[in-house]
Amino acid sequence: MKTDFHFSNLLGTVYCKGNLVFTPDGTSLLSPVGNRVTVFDLVNNKAYTLPYAHRKNISRIALTPRGNLLLSIDEDGHAILANFSRRLAIYHFSFKASVTALSFDPTGKYFAVGLGRRIEIWHTPSTPGSNEDGEVEFAPFVKYHTHTGHHDDVQSVEWSSDSRFFLSASKDLTARIWSLRQEETFIPTTLAAHRDSVRGAWFSADQESIYTVSQDGALCHWKYMTRHGEEEDESNENSLRWRVVNRHYFMQNHAKTICATFHAGSGLLVVGFSHGIFGLYELPDFNVLHTLSISQNSIDFVSVNQSGEWLAFGASKLGQLLVWEWQSESYILKQQGHFDATNAITYTPDSQQIISTADDGKIKVWDVQTGFCTVTFTEHSGAVTACEFAKRGRILFTASLDGSVRAWDMIRYRNFRTFTAPTRLSFSSLAIDPSGEVVCAGSIDSFEIYIWSVQTGQLLDQLSGHEGPVSSLAFAPNGSSLISGSWDHTVRIWNIFDRTQISEALTLQADVLVVAVRPDSKQIAVATLDGELTFWSLSEAIQEAGVSGRRDVSGGRLVTDRRTAASSAGNKAFTSIAYSVDGTCLLAGGNSKYLCLYAISTLTLLKKFTVSVNLSLSGTQEFLNSKLLTEAGPTALLDTTGEASDLEERLDSTLPGATRGDAASRRTQPTVRVTAVSFATTGRSFCAASTEGLLVYSLDTTLTFDPFDLDIDVTPATTIATLERKDYLVALVMAFRLNDRSLIRRVYESVPHSDISLLAKDIPSIYLSRLLSFVAAELESSAHLEFNLLWLQSLLSIHGLWFKDHSGALVAELRASQRAVNRVTNELNRIAEGNVYAVDFVLQQAKLQNMKTNGVSTDGIPGLRDEDEVIITT
Repeated sequence: MKTDFHFSNLLGTVYCKGNLVFTPDGTSLLSPVGNRVTVFDLVNNKAYTLPYAHRKNISRIALTPRGNLLLSIDEDGHAILANFSRRLAIYHFSFKASVTALSFDPTGKYFAVGLGRRIEIWHTPSTPGSNEDGEVEFAPFVKYHTHTGHHDDVQSVEWSSDSRFFLSASKDLTARIWSLRQEETFIPTTLAAHRDSVRGAWFSADQESIYTVSQDGALCHWKYMTRHGEEEDESNENSLRWRVVNRHYFMQNHAKTICATFHAGSGLLVVGFSHGIFGLYELPDFNVLHTLSISQNSIDFVSVNQSGEWLAFGASKLGQLLVWEWQSESYILKQQGHFDATNAITYTPDSQQIISTADDGKIKVWDVQTGFCTVTFTEHSGAVTACEFAKRGRILFTASLDGSVRAWDMIRYRNFRTFTAPTRLSFSSLAIDPSGEVVCAGSIDSFEIYIWSVQTGQLLDQLSGHEGPVSSLAFAPNGSSLISGSWDHTVRIWNIFDRTQISEALTLQADVLVVAVRPDSKQIAVATLDGELTFWSLSEAIQEAGVSGRRDVSGGRLVTDRRTAASSAGNKAFTSIAYSVDGTCLLAGGNSKYLCLYAISTLTLLKKFTVSVNLSLSGTQEFLNSKLLTEAGPTALLDTTGEASDLEERLDSTLPGATRGDAASRRTQPTVRVTAVSFATTGRSFCAASTEGLLVYSLDTTLTFDPFDLDIDVTPATTIATLERKDYLVALVMAFRLNDRSLIRRVYESVPHSDISLLAKDIPSIYLSRLLSFVAAELESSAHLEFNLLWLQSLLSIHGLWFKDHSGALVAELRASQRAVNRVTNELNRIAEGNVYAVDFVLQQAKLQNMKTNGVSTDGIPGLRDEDEVIITT
């Protein structure tokens, strides 16, 4: 099995905190998710996460007007400059302070950074091809100016359309006008008319007006005029100044203004309030266009695309992200992640979707290709602790702390069966019979295992024998046995289909946390509280091997730890394990920042994956900084809400000391951990549920499912038999799967030329590069010129966009195709030119023959040689 898995995508989290940014073309939206940035392609309905990561949660992001450079800054002021199109980090820099505002000027040559009470202007690093001379150079960050004058934190910086001036809004109740360069008649101006902190300030399209919005819901319209409203006159130059001509109020029942943005081209002002309502207003007349409630909590940020048609809203309390088209009043994007800890995950049988369950009682279905959540089930009233698919059909089973086990039809997306126990219990583990006829669940309240019939929904039996809570259940893939693990230090093997229902107990040295069965039903893997991984023979019930994973899983020091990471015992155990599809490897994760991949045959650690390097999470550092320790404890755990200046920020409605529940508002610092792992049925990828979301690791650059990875009957004989049935598409894919060139050529040349376009349209994308390379090679060597050109034309015309998106990985194939076409073109030109000369010669000979026959003299005909005379006479 290959082990070079790499990070592919981040699912389960769509927005955490910070600002949202549209690309210049307005078709994609950038959202900060923890210490990473996720890009949502709103036109192609896809989402991907940039591969690089910050050391802490991202607070501000900005994109240049050209859309080629992305600047992201975390909570500590550490910045990463990245090439957005290539998804590569170019330069790292630290502003050495927390950044509260970030904005590029319209020309893209400068950007403004709000650092507390001061504003700094920096040169934008040049990129290849950006210079007028075409020179390739790269310069690091160079500071241009520093502006001071505000008495409190700067909250926003907005530029004028000509990049000469910029506006800053601050918590000191004022907005200020600054100039980029020194102007002769310009003096920095302070706009003071608000009674609360100013959330934003913007220029109008003609730069004759300024609009400012404050937190208390007031809008001020400023103009450059005299005290009595006279027109601008050089004689009254001393009396001209920016004055308030209109003052408006949003009137939202004492709700605070949290965010606002202004689109100068259309005069559209969008304001988000603390009670989850946003409003659209047309300026300067202050006409209310629309108000809509999109959340029960405050809207943290709002953004508008360049055309002014799409509005993006982010609410960090529930992790919501919405894109709304205000003219048609329809949603372009509506996504929400889990706002509680994720407990279990599983792949669908076709590996196209991932199911996640969490403490918020929701079950979400995530599409692996697009990265979006497609379905959300909310029927459970308690935390959902386990989920598993039936081996046959698209039936999902979930267990919950609300005392129910539910069966879901994943075709019609409905709950068609609910299983309950005679008494009120909280189910924590689940197992499904491979035939899909029996479902079993274990509880943390009772020490029994409950068995139901899927067809009737009736309780069939209760298995007694454990003396502690049942922590894990698993059926053998062949359906012969049920394996249960408990906190009573035992693993029991049940033959539930026998009349005697005898169980055999396997005794271990510590509490059993999780069990897993190898796909061939010959081995059981057990993870215990002491950090040991033990492997048992299922048929003989004896221990085969064991691995001490304490040193492998341990890593990272919690904020509250008084010991080092090496000597701490709190995180030295695996809480989730999963076998690979071929059964050669075991993936394990626990309450630490590491994922461990073990080889079963040699019992060695093959690879260690670091789940997160985010220092905003507890448990990611190996050594704690002693400067952060005070007499009252670590600074990360100190409650500083009472020191805030605003009443809303001082109020704290969370439960003291609560470690579970709402991750956005709990007092304790979130801890990095892995709660569940799952392999895809293809074996090409796996998913891990962590504190930051669902991390997908893959062997492929793109997650493309190949159905023939699941079929073992792909042989040359079956391929030829499929070809004889004239099932050309399946035969061609099977030939590529076997990678036999002679067999591929036989199938390839058997395809009728009339069916080429149909086969090219339906060929799986995973085989497009190999087919293109094969066609290019055939053009070089084969005599079937038109046949090969038809194949090449069909591939490029049908899958042109796919080849364009993956041009970087298909350089060799595309160059080979171009080289083959150029060779064919040159040969055809040479043959055509030779044929032209030959035809001209034959026509000339026929003309001379006619002249000789009619007795016309050929003397004086230019270019006629003696040998031509001989040819004519003979």
